[in-house]
Amino acid sequence: MYIAARHAETRVDAMQALIRSDPLGAIVRAGASGLEADHIPFELVPPTPEAPHGLLRAHVARANPLWRQDGAAVLVLFRGAAGYVSPLRHDLAAVGGRMVPTWDYAVVHAHGRLRTVEDGDWILAHMRRMTVRQEGERGWAVDDAPHDYITQLLKATVGIEIAIEGLEAKTKRSAMHETS
Repeated sequence: MYIAARHAETRVDAMQALIRSDPLGAIVRAGASGLEADHIPFELVPPTPEAPHGLLRAHVARANPLWRQDGAAVLVLFRGAAGYVSPLRHDLAAVGGRMVPTWDYAVVHAHGRLRTVEDGDWILAHMRRMTVRQEGERGWAVDDAPHDYITQLLKATVGIEIAIEGLEAKTKRSAMHETS
């Protein structure tokens, strides 16, 4: 990704905050027919000595060929708030009309290698954490579903984990942009 110096986001905490607030990532890898991408909600696990940049965890349907890419290099794209910025939002007279439309956005790219996890307990714990995070005060829990259904679901699901090897981010905001 091209990042002009003025748009570079180097604060790891800011990058992790974007991933946490917008966890739906596009995981890109080289596949049999070229580049392939899947859109998956991820859980960001804080850094550890074994994974100093943190871990990304998710799960996919066993029918999804992504999980068969164990060890593959992947790029996960996360996008935060974005929006079109019209030149009319600026004082055009003050800049002699030298203004064009632009697009403001925040993105994080996480690089790493895919690892497949076929441990039912790991997958169930992951599903529970993701559900608690997303449900918030609504309160539905994985254990509210019938036990037999969850057992079947776990057999049809594979976990994935990516030790983040590198992070890069870009935050492009025009000088007059108002965030909402």
